[in-house]
Amino acid sequence: MNGRVALVTGGTRGIGAAISAALHANGYRVVVTYVSDDRAAHEFSLRTGISRLKLDGGDADACKTALSQLTERFGPVEVLVNNAGITRDAVLHRMQPEQWAAVIQNNLTACFNLCREVVPGMRERGFGRIINIGSINGQTGQVGQTAYAAAKAGLHGFTMALAREGASKGITVNLVAPGYIETDMVRSVNPEILQRIIAQIPVGRLGTPEEVARAVLFLASDQSGFITGSTLTINGGHHMA
Repeated sequence: MNGRVALVTGGTRGIGAAISAALHANGYRVVVTYVSDDRAAHEFSLRTGISRLKLDGGDADACKTALSQLTERFGPVEVLVNNAGITRDAVLHRMQPEQWAAVIQNNLTACFNLCREVVPGMRERGFGRIINIGSINGQTGQVGQTAYAAAKAGLHGFTMALAREGASKGITVNLVAPGYIETDMVRSVNPEILQRIIAQIPVGRLGTPEEVARAVLFLASDQSGFITGSTLTINGGHHMA
């Protein structure tokens, strides 16, 4: 039981909830953020005992205030998992500027805002773990997801650059790129389309949130100190690079 403080954005549902639960079960003092669903967040905290924080990661001032309050209550954040994200899917010629802006702000700018708040303390203490959650569609592209794919691909470059900046200070920065994972969002896909997707996955099934969580748990640990700037794909062989 290590007692390190871990912040997981979008940590009350799907992959984020599995990551939060895995860290919590392994002794981390976990705080999760959410944006709007107060009832679901409250129920998540009651069920798991994990503290929650309502936060719009795209708001730099809100991030600064939240991290100050979080540090005062729990201690400095030593593990940051940038998991929160949204989709506003539309083919490019029908996409509105506000759709593009919302996706970039929530999926990419939020990562910048939160890293900017935690990295100085990590540098001072000589330890930090930052894990960004990308996507197979940031690696391959997808019809109707120019904004989402751009934001997730941006996380790849962000991860490598920040990894170089933090390496000498004991900070590792890595990216986990899930493929199609069995979450509410994926389960809502038309069953025929979903079967076509599964047929393209060599292992023949969807992934589970817990499989992604186990990878994050390792990258958050002290034992992963020689891994930085890396992308770990968890997609059942759907995309190999």
